[in-house]
Amino acid sequence: MKKLSILLLHGPNLNLLGVREPAIYGAMTLRQIDEELQRWASENNVDVTTLQSNHEGALIDAIHEARHWADGILINAGAYTHTSIALRDAIAGVALPTVEVHLSNTAARESFRHHSHIAPVALGTVQGFGWHSYLLGLQGLVARLMNEKR
Repeated sequence: MKKLSILLLHGPNLNLLGVREPAIYGAMTLRQIDEELQRWASENNVDVTTLQSNHEGALIDAIHEARHWADGILINAGAYTHTSIALRDAIAGVALPTVEVHLSNTAARESFRHHSHIAPVALGTVQGFGWHSYLLGLQGLVARLMNEKR
């Protein structure tokens, strides 16, 4: 069976994981999270291509490009989750199965974090499990894609 290809996007400030508010976001660095996901992916016949950017346009460009090669998208849009209609439109526009993830439980945080522009165009959202949210989101996305190929 052909390897699945997943685009993993990390939004603004996620490059500071491990030092930024560890009580909320945990002690793992972004590199450590990526390494854990790559380990799982390699064991499960999945290619994961990662990009972290603090720039909305770079994330949108990556989403647009992914329509040519990716089977799905895993995204932690960070604060753009709550503000970016442009990211939402890019995801809707490429029509790739997408899973939204968050390290913290955004519904239990400040009220401005309660609304997601991404969720309505995503297969699902995984949040509140620290770095495991990424792994659970990747596993769910891959399971869904594999099920669709049957």
